[in-house]
Order: sequence, then structure tokens, then C-alpha cells
Amino acid sequence: MRMRIIWALCGALAVISPLPAETASTQNKSLQETLDTLEAQLYWDSFFQSGMFSSGGHNASFETGEAGKRGPVLFDNKQIFDLPVPFVKDGKLTFPAEFVVSLKQAFENSRLDDASHFKIAAIMIDPGHGGKDTGATGNHVFNGEKVTLVEKEITLTVSKELYLRLQAAFPDKKILISRTGDSYPTLQDRVAMANSVALKDTEAIIYISIHANASFNKTARGFEVWYLTPEHNRTVINKETEREYRGIAPIINDILQEEYNRESLLMASAIHRRISETFGAKLPSRGLKAEDFFVVRKALMPSVLVELAFVTNEADARLLANEDDLKKFAGSIYNGIMDFVRNFEQSGGYIATP
Repeated sequence: MRMRIIWALCGALAVISPLPAETASTQNKSLQETLDTLEAQLYWDSFFQSGMFSSGGHNASFETGEAGKRGPVLFDNKQIFDLPVPFVKDGKLTFPAEFVVSLKQAFENSRLDDASHFKIAAIMIDPGHGGKDTGATGNHVFNGEKVTLVEKEITLTVSKELYLRLQAAFPDKKILISRTGDSYPTLQDRVAMANSVALKDTEAIIYISIHANASFNKTARGFEVWYLTPEHNRTVINKETEREYRGIAPIINDILQEEYNRESLLMASAIHRRISETFGAKLPSRGLKAEDFFVVRKALMPSVLVELAFVTNEADARLLANEDDLKKFAGSIYNGIMDFVRNFEQSGGYIATP
């Protein structure tokens, strides 16, 4: 790996004073001792003699120098620590005790700070239909060959690809899928699976239902992203909250409902934007829409429903029949979810818990 540490960065950086001398041991540490103490991985560039420790999603970048020399250590692109820099002794990397103790404290403080912020802990993917419920179907002839598109198969293909991408991107989150084969979970089963996920007070879950569209009008085409209509009233607080805050429970419910609706719209907007960017003029947008779909209405969390395209339209069907385009659908939904999760977690979370 070639890594060049660049100290001149955009934005304000906080320069952090080193720990008082009495708080740090004076014994230098070996590489293995440092890795064990920091519970981190080291990414090392032998050409530039620089490295980066990574732990729990946080990074500390440094350059080496002569023994006893002090220098900047960049933490998470936000803070600069003025510390004794690592040096090479007898051909081995050696880490001053003050360097190790200071970074250990920085990593621990960051993990504590992470734990106090809202994060998306689970993502529920719901491939529409399945089993006895085929969903919409469309029959076409492409290059002299008859092709039948079945909604339940399309939604499963896209959902499984999305599931794998999210699993790879978020090993620390629960990535759930309502079905992995040609089974038929009921609508109640689907939302119950999502609503039953155990969450901590600082954790949230999001719900994405994937479908394909159809119409008697063969010229109807394009994709849509749906979210729950703001006018729909639903109970989103749990029984315990309702009992504990009996007098103001309706107010709490209204606040939560408004938050979920707003977050659903933000997620729908992010997914809509990414699909538009991916397909451009090949697939027109039919817009963001609000509707009282069962899975969106009953899922007590930010929820959206994506209508990929029309199985009954020839131009749309060519996309839905193409394996590469199905991967593009999954990729664009994935990118939209990533945008939403990133904004949600960087903001510290904007959803209250029921």
C-alpha cells in the first residue's frame, strides 16, 4: 500500500496538547505492544516511512523521525496531536510511550462518543411478493425470443444483490432480508420481522421494500420511490412508553411520526437521486410519491417502497431482463441508502426513540 500523509487539510483543525509527563510511562513500546494496546491495525508505507493506525472506524496518521523528535499526529482528519514521533531502532519500529498512551486515550474517547450518538443499527430489505404471489408479469419478444418477466423474481434478484453489498459495507450492522428464495412471507410477517429487531436507545432501523410496476397502458414506464403520506396517522410509540407517559403519549407519538415521515422522505429522495444518476434518460423518473402502502404504514421506522420499472413496457422490460441492469438497480439503491446512513450518523441522528 502506498500512502502519503498530507498535513495541510481543508477546514479547522484542533491542536491537542500532549498528556502530562506524569501520566505517561517512559518506556518505549514495540510494534506488537503498540498494536495490542491500541487494539488497532497498522497500515504502513515503507517508502515514505509513514503509517496509520485504524481502530473502530477511527484513524491516526503519523510520520516517523529521529528518536526524541516531536511531530504532528493527525486523528480522524480533525485533531492534531503534538507527540514524540515513532522512530526506527535496530531496524524495528519503536513507539514512544507518550505517543501510545495519547492515542489509546483518543481511540477510547472516540468510541465512547460513538456510543452516545444515534446510528443505523439494522437495515431491512423486503423483496416484494414471492411464492404463490408472483406479483406483476410482462410478456415480450426480444431478438425473436419470448421473455416473461415475473416481479417476484426481479425483486429477489435485486434485493439479494443489495443485501450482499450492504453486508460487505456494514459488518457492524444487522442486514436483514424478508426472503432469500421463492417463499411467501405475508405482509404482516415482513413488517413484524422489522418491528421485532431489538435496538438500543441510540439505535435505529430502516426498511426498504422493492417492487416492479405494471400497467394496462403499455406506454407507461419509469421508476418511482414511495414514502408514507404525511397525512396518515399511525401509532409508533410502544406500549411501555404509552403507559409511562400516559398524559402526553399522543404528543410523543405525533413527534415520532413526524420524524419517521421526514426521514422516510429523505431516504426516498436519496434513492431517487441515485437511480436517476445511474440510468439517466434510459429510465424516466415518475417522481417521489406518498402513499399508504401496508409495508410502509406498518413498519414503525423510516420506510420506503421502490418501484424499479414497468414489466409491461418494452423499454423498461429490456432493463429488467438484463442482469447487468438489475445490478445497477441494486447499486443505485445501495448508494442512496449509503447517502442516507452517512448523513444520519454524521449528524448524530435525528430520530427520537419510541
